[in-house]
Amino acid sequence: MKNKISRRYFLKKSAVALGTAAVLDFQSVVIPDRASGSELVLSKEFKEMEMPHIIVKLYPGRSEDQKIRLAEAIVKDVVAIARCDEKSVSVAIEEIRPEDWEEKVYKPDILGKLDKLYKKPGYNP
Repeated sequence: MKNKISRRYFLKKSAVALGTAAVLDFQSVVIPDRASGSELVLSKEFKEMEMPHIIVKLYPGRSEDQKIRLAEAIVKDVVAIARCDEKSVSVAIEEIRPEDWEEKVYKPDILGKLDKLYKKPGYNP
């Protein structure tokens, strides 16, 4: 059996065009005892208490109700996919003016991190 200390899940669904989120979920630490041939399980399940944090960057103009519904939908998917507690998920929404999008979002978060994108945008500014 392989020693597995942690697994990382990257959101493919909600966080793609909205920012990035890294989810770290410790399942268990298993240490093989070579003398007895058995394994020592240090924890059955341990989850990080402060993860994940999702940042949504979008143009201004959405209502507070739309932002609340978006955050609720993201949290629902994060909990289901990343298998974390709802209380550990936080969501921020940053409104970026269209004229600032290229400098504040596209260049640093998209173009500068292409290797981290699980869904690339279908546009070029």
